[in-house]
Amino acid sequence: MKTDRWDVATPGFTEVDLVSHSGHSASGEFAHTLNVTDMHSTWTESRAVLGRGEEAVQRALNEIATVLPFPLRGVDSDNGSEFINWHLQGWCEQQHIQLTRGRPYKKDDNAHIEQKNWTQVRKLLAWDRYDTHEAVAAMNDLYGQELRLWLNLFLPSVKLVKKVRVGSRVRRIYEAARTPFERVRECAQADPEQVAKLEELRKRLDPFQLSRIIDRKLDRIGRLANRRLSPKVEQQTVGEPAKPTRQVNGCGKAARSAISTFPQPQQQQTFGYISNVSTTGATVTFLNGLTGQKNDSLDSSRCLLSEPRASPRPVFTEGSRCRSAGQGFA
Repeated sequence: MKTDRWDVATPGFTEVDLVSHSGHSASGEFAHTLNVTDMHSTWTESRAVLGRGEEAVQRALNEIATVLPFPLRGVDSDNGSEFINWHLQGWCEQQHIQLTRGRPYKKDDNAHIEQKNWTQVRKLLAWDRYDTHEAVAAMNDLYGQELRLWLNLFLPSVKLVKKVRVGSRVRRIYEAARTPFERVRECAQADPEQVAKLEELRKRLDPFQLSRIIDRKLDRIGRLANRRLSPKVEQQTVGEPAKPTRQVNGCGKAARSAISTFPQPQQQQTFGYISNVSTTGATVTFLNGLTGQKNDSLDSSRCLLSEPRASPRPVFTEGSRCRSAGQGFA
């Protein structure tokens, strides 16, 4: 067991991790998803296990190794006891697989699999609790069939090629978007027989039909969740105003969520500053000395914007800190 830095150009070196499906209670035994992603091709496989025992994890990893279209050469994990144990190390030595780990409390060491944990597990199964054999079997029925085909054969992704520093900024350069199967097909280390079977299967499959089947299976899995220990879903009654909901922007680790707790005031830009708009417009002073309210039809080149009237609402200047109304602008 050692730490290592991989800059791989061949498939087979993978990152692995467990995603828990415990709901809001970590007590008892519940399901986990073993997620495995290849660093070179981005090929991803998943299997569900009940609990996090070393034997169950090793069996799931062995099952994944048999369906990969290339030989498994390396496994990189975190420091969880489900991976750091003599049972898994003995299996890796027997299969001639390199076993490495990341540094403690450094999730960026496993950045590839952490991204897949969100995009390919959490966004599908959310944070519900699954703690029955029936639920685990339903999850494996999805992971081992339609989901793996849809993700690896039809879903393109981009890979970072290099970073270029331009002054104080870093410019990231990516390769053209390709599916994991297209990357595997170009590798000499891939199994030609499995690649030919996947190529034929890809021609016969309809990605839209796969998507519909995935949705139906996700609905069935959702009905098997332990609702008592899962996050509560608020029911909205008829006539009740809609409550603020969680809004998610982006994907992977870049995804940010925010819960709006109060109505946000409308913001409007008016010649050099952005203010929380009141019902009255800004006062305009014309070159002939007349004053009036700002109108969109006025020619801004012929008028000057006077100081805004005092207001209890804060006024924000562009690129500067907040100023209270009536203090003027620099």
